[in-house]
Amino acid sequence: MTNRIDNIDKHEYGNVVALWEASVRATHHFLKEEDIEYFKPLIFHTYLDAVELKGIRNKDKKIIGFLGVADQNLEMLFIHPDYRGNNLGKILLKYSIDQLNVSKVDVNEQNEQAVGFYKHCGFETKRRSELDPTGKPYPILHMELRK
Repeated sequence: MTNRIDNIDKHEYGNVVALWEASVRATHHFLKEEDIEYFKPLIFHTYLDAVELKGIRNKDKKIIGFLGVADQNLEMLFIHPDYRGNNLGKILLKYSIDQLNVSKVDVNEQNEQAVGFYKHCGFETKRRSELDPTGKPYPILHMELRK
């Protein structure tokens, strides 16, 4: 695997949303089916355009993980389930910190694996919101990189 990180073009958004959905289904067991269907078009039509979007590719140049950053906040980081456990999340996170100046991340509290991952990587919870940004009852932990 080459671990090449580069820009994601708009024509690749369909692949990115498919990767997002596969990742969410493997890790976000607390989400309802209607929530996944609600978020898919938002991600495709709104969220991906609102971030600096980078992908990590395999040797065949297929996107196997991606991240999105806005205002030093890691807005999204997803790895295809077939590639979990290969340190791709750590590689993307390190890239976001070193190259994109990320210092904050918001995490679904119910996604315990992600919360543990970010804590392990040096983030700490600063605040908690009862609802997610869309008003859904999924508490969010607002985490910041320890200085």
